[in-house]
Amino acid sequence: MSEEVKEENKKIVNTAEASTPVEKPLKAGAKDLAPIETEDIQSDEEKEGADFSFDSTDEELPADIKEKLEKNKAARSKKRLIKKKKKKVARTVRVGRAHIQATYNNTMMTLTDPNGDVISWASAGLAGFRGAKKATPYAAQIITKIAVQKAREEYGLEEVSVFVSGVGTGREAAIRALNANGLNVSSIKDMTPVPHNGCRPKKPRRV
Repeated sequence: MSEEVKEENKKIVNTAEASTPVEKPLKAGAKDLAPIETEDIQSDEEKEGADFSFDSTDEELPADIKEKLEKNKAARSKKRLIKKKKKKVARTVRVGRAHIQATYNNTMMTLTDPNGDVISWASAGLAGFRGAKKATPYAAQIITKIAVQKAREEYGLEEVSVFVSGVGTGREAAIRALNANGLNVSSIKDMTPVPHNGCRPKKPRRV
């Protein structure tokens, strides 16, 4: 009987030892894993909440930007309206200046008020001339007509003092066209730059 009791005691001890090491790591593992899983879940929820909040702010920002852009557009439209109203105010310039630049390749006409502010202008390229035709007397007549018509219609220009610069073939034709288009030419001044003493001459050629 004693041997049987000893065997039963050994079996009980063995079952107890076998049960205790299995239960302990399981319990320990469960205790260790539970807070980790909850922390991970909480962190994931916080991340999702953070992502959602960022997304919501990203959705709100374009709306604010759109509102600002609309306000800016409204302000610009008001400024444009104000500018247009300012342009509608009639300004008469009876006496002005005509600046003619006649070069070998082009002819340009600029009409200004006595202070030098531009009223109208025209060039041979603007009139549609290309190449060597830009420096012709005919091109000078056409551009003078264009500039004078605009100045007379918008500002009522009547009299000009002419300032000519350059030695192109269109200078005389432009001056005559001013008089032909109804403007009184009060004075003509040649502003072509003239070299005084000139550049240093070349050295004599040595052979």
